[in-house]
Order: sequence, then C-alpha cells, then structure tokens
Amino acid sequence: MKLIKNYFYNVGYQVFILLVPLVTTPYITRVLGSTGVGINAYTNSIIQYFILFGSIGISLYGNRTIAYERDDKQKMSQSFWEISILRFITIALAYVAFLVFLLFTKKYHQFYFYQSFQVIAAAFDISWLFMGLEDFKRTVLRNFMVKIISVISIFMFVKTSHDVSIYILVLTLSTLLGNLSLWGYLKRTVDKPDLHHLHLFKHIRPSVSLFIPQIATQIYLILNKTMLGSISGVQSSGFYENSDKMVKMLLAVVTATGTVMLPRMAHTFASKDFKQLHKYLYTSFDFVSFISIPLAFGLSAVAPKFAIWFMGKEFAVTGQLIAVLSIVIVLIAWSNVIGTQYLLPTNQTRQYTVSVTAGAVVNLLLNVWLIIQFGVMGAVVATVLSEFAVTGLQLYFIRNQVKITKLFGDLWKYLLSGLIMYLVVRYMNQIQAGNFINFAIQAFIGGIIYIGLSLVLRASFIKIILGFIKSLRD
Repeated sequence: MKLIKNYFYNVGYQVFILLVPLVTTPYITRVLGSTGVGINAYTNSIIQYFILFGSIGISLYGNRTIAYERDDKQKMSQSFWEISILRFITIALAYVAFLVFLLFTKKYHQFYFYQSFQVIAAAFDISWLFMGLEDFKRTVLRNFMVKIISVISIFMFVKTSHDVSIYILVLTLSTLLGNLSLWGYLKRTVDKPDLHHLHLFKHIRPSVSLFIPQIATQIYLILNKTMLGSISGVQSSGFYENSDKMVKMLLAVVTATGTVMLPRMAHTFASKDFKQLHKYLYTSFDFVSFISIPLAFGLSAVAPKFAIWFMGKEFAVTGQLIAVLSIVIVLIAWSNVIGTQYLLPTNQTRQYTVSVTAGAVVNLLLNVWLIIQFGVMGAVVATVLSEFAVTGLQLYFIRNQVKITKLFGDLWKYLLSGLIMYLVVRYMNQIQAGNFINFAIQAFIGGIIYIGLSLVLRASFIKIILGFIKSLRD
C-alpha cells in the first residue's frame, strides 16, 4: 500500500511541476515569442552542465545509500551529512568554473547569471534523502506551494518580450526556495553529525561511478538544445524545448514509478530477497507498458492541432516534432524500469553506464549530421534513435537474469489496443476543430477504446487492477 501511495504522491508532483510550465506556456510563448523561449532554453542547457558536474552523481548515490542504511538511523544520519557536505564542496567548485566561463563568453551574460541560481539551488537539494526513506509526502506537499507561487509570479511580472530575465529569475528562485524548504524537516529525520569522524572521500568513488552514466544521460537530454542553439539558432532550441515539455509531461506519469521503486528495489536487494525483486520488476515493466503505449499513441494523434491551439501559430512546427518524439515515452518507460529500478539498485552500475553512454554517443554523432540536414526535426530523430540504443542494450544485459518473454508477454495486446485507439483519435482530430472541448472528447474516447480493448484481450495488468479493486471491496 505504501508503494501505491508513494507512486501517486510522486506522479502527482511530477505531473504538477510539468503542468506548471504547461499552464504558463500558452502565455509565455505569446509574450516572449520563439526568440525569448529559445534564449531561456539555450542558456538553461549550458547551466545544466555545471549542475551536472557539480553534483557528481550524488543524488542517485545518496538515494541508494539512504535506502540501504535506513534501518540504522545513526549510520544513515552520518552518511547523509557526509554526502551533503561533499555536495556543497563540489557545487562550490562548479560555480567557480561557471564564473570563469562567464568571463570568456561573449553574449547572454545577464541570462547566464540569472540561470546560475540553479547551480546554487542544487547545493541545497536533499530530496534524495526523503526518496531513499520512501517519504514522498513531505517533498510533494511543500513543493506544491512553491510552484504555485512561481506560477502567480510569472503572470504578475512577465508582461513583455523584454522580460526574459524576469522569467528566468522566477524559475530559478522558485527552484532554490523549493530546495531550501525541505531543510525544515531534517530535525525530525536525521541525527546531528559526528563532526570528528566525517569521512567525505569514501563517497567520491561510488558517486563518480553513478556520475558517469548521468553525464551520458544529460548529453542526450540537454545536448540537443545546446547544439540546436549553436547550429540552427535559439528559435530551433525553443521549438525543441516546448516539444520536449509536452512529451515529458506525460512521461512523468510513467517514470514516477522509477523514483518510487528505486529505494524499494535497493532495500529488497540489500535484504537478498531476489524472488520479490524479480516480481517487482515484471509488474513494474508490465505497468509502464500498459500506461506508456496509449500515452504515446494519443499524444501523437492530437499533436499537430494541439500544438497550434496551445502554443500559437508561431510554434506550429512543434506539432510535427511532438508526433515523432512521442515514441520515446515508451522507450524511456522501459529503460527507466530496467535501468533505474533494476540495474542501479542491484549494483550493476557498469551495465547501466555502458547503455546510457552508448545512447549519448549515438545522439552526439547523429545530431551533428541530422541537425545540419534537417534542423530541429533532425534532433528529434536523433533523440528517438538514441533511446532505442539505450533500451536495446539494457535488455541485452539482463537477458540471462530475467525472462525477456515474460517482460513483453502482453505487449502485443497493448500495441494492438493502442493502434486502434490512435486511428480513431487521429480521425477525430482531423475532422474536428482544435479546441479544449474536442481535445477532451478525443482523450476520453481514446481512453475508453484502449481500456475496453485491453479488457477484451484480457491484458495482464487489467487483471491486476481488477484484483486490486476486488481486494478493496473485500
């Protein structure tokens, strides 16, 4: 029951923080325009590299460490303080590196400086502690309020195309405020550190081992916007940014399982309950397949008209981008289960690293060619192909550990149901006007078709849901 509660807490929060830009996006795209949106996307992508190198894999490592040690409060508390102090030091070094970068860059100085508050915010991010404890309620509820304040601030202070700096400040300061707010819970969660026996450096090696795959992951998550901004201009970066936002909104519903399951899988692995570990894996994989396939098909079906209605005619191209990019919802859902929920908790960091590094290499090589040839659509295709590489390699690595056929046992049922749903929704989208009511009708009918066909085909996850409902009645 705790897993279910944590999932809904996390999915609720993940959807909410992505709904925030979705609530503000129609306003921001029209006020700031493609250039303003592109400047934010491009400068933010650069700042993310400093956050990445300053964090050195500590969030993932910290989450896993807390999950391993949470039954021993004293040991867990000492590890928390050691990891936190280490992160303060590495983030400080990263910020110094940013200041050096600022001396040598020729444009966007002001925008870069305001974006750099995110680097400072990263130093105070202790969400990994509560994730490791499987205490998602605290992180969710407190950050809800912070995000609401940011939305109100955007509508109050961002009024013209010249307010790009204000927009960036609102986003970065809200992140900083959200991270600081979690420190109020520490007194009840961890003990005071033993300052005479701090062992900071013992955490560097395992953190760095997780840092390497994070570098690779961020390359194909951020590099697209960076390369688009450098090769095709900041407008292309803005188009990709908004397409990515739409996909990530739906993706959050799926990947929330990874955030919830990582500490649970790590704790199960530490307890050497391998039978339960594999049971979690099969159920989680089936769940994300059941959820991700209709989300991908549905988004692709409505994307062309939805993009124009939602973001304005200036962003019409994003409809085509979203239709193709939606494929990654399924691929990332699978790799999230295999990588985040299985490989990392079971200390198979090398295999995880190889898979995401391969994805980064594929993305980098294809970006250089495809962006030059096809512009922003080239970056989208490169992203999809890189996710194929990641997922394919991870499946290869676990082929002898789990039954692959069991992972994909009911996949054909979900694909068939999703395809029929897609054809119906696509037809409705083409003949109906692009407005909120019609999109809502299309989503509702699409959902009914998918669930109905899944029931007819007796898909395995439908059986699990029905069993769960029956248990609640009993």
